[in-house]
Amino acid sequence: MIATGNDEYSQVLAERIGQFIIDADANAGRSQQKAIGPSEVGEPCERQLSYKMLDWPESNTNRDPIAAIIGTGFHMWMAEKFEARQVPMADGTPRYRIEERVTVRDSPIEGARLAGSSDLYDRLAQLNNDWKLVGTSSHDKYRRQGPGDKYRVQAHLYGLGQENAGFPPARVAVTFIARYHELKVHVWSEPYQRQVAIDALARLDRIRDHLMALDPESNPENWDQIPTPEKPSCRFCPWLKPGSTDLSQGCPGAQNTNAGASLQALIA
Repeated sequence: MIATGNDEYSQVLAERIGQFIIDADANAGRSQQKAIGPSEVGEPCERQLSYKMLDWPESNTNRDPIAAIIGTGFHMWMAEKFEARQVPMADGTPRYRIEERVTVRDSPIEGARLAGSSDLYDRLAQLNNDWKLVGTSSHDKYRRQGPGDKYRVQAHLYGLGQENAGFPPARVAVTFIARYHELKVHVWSEPYQRQVAIDALARLDRIRDHLMALDPESNPENWDQIPTPEKPSCRFCPWLKPGSTDLSQGCPGAQNTNAGASLQALIA
C-alpha cells in the first residue's frame, strides 16, 4: 500500500482509508474462499495447488488487493447491465444466465466437488463467457499468446458446469478488458471441449493423491517433492516467501529456486 497526504492529518487519513480497504477485502467472501474453484484448477504450479488443498497458512500476506477489488466491481457492473438488457427466449425463459452457480463435478469425496459462479451464459448463442479485467501489459500478452492453460481450463470447466445444468455450450470464451484510459477488449474463444475439462479434473485428482501420499503436514520435508513449473508465475502467489529454505513456511519462488539449483550445480 502507498498512502500519502499533503499534511500530517491527510497522511493519517490516507493510511486509515488504505488499511480499511485491505481489511475489508481480507474479510470478503472471495478472500475467505477455502475450496479450490474452477478459476484455480488450471494453475500450472502443483505446489501452489497443494498449499491450497491443505488450506496452508499464507506467507505472502502483503499482496495488494486493489486490482481484485476493481475486478469484482466490474463483474457486478456487467451483471447489472446484462440483467437490465435481459430478453426472453421463444419459450419465455431469460436469454442470459448471469452469475449463475454451476456444479462442475459433484462428489461425496472431500475436496473433490467443484462448483463456481459463471459470469455469463448466452442461451441464444450457446456461449459461456468469462470476464477478465487486466492490466495493459497482460492484455497485450493474452492478445498475442492466447489465454494460457489456466484460463482455457477455466473456460471449459464452466462449460461443463453449464452442460451439467442442462445448457450445453457450443463455444466458450474469455473476454479480456484492459484497465486503461480507453476501452480495449480482446476475446479469445473456441468450441467447447468436454475432454479439456475432464483432463483438468483428472490432473487435479492426481495432484491430490500425490499430496495425500506425501503427507507434508506430518512430513514437512516432503514439500520439495511437489513440483513447480519451469516458468511459474509467483508474484501473486499467496505462499510466496522470498529466500525461504523451509517450504512448510512458504515457497521461495522461481528466481530463488533457480538460483539455488545453479549454485548446487556449481558446487557439484
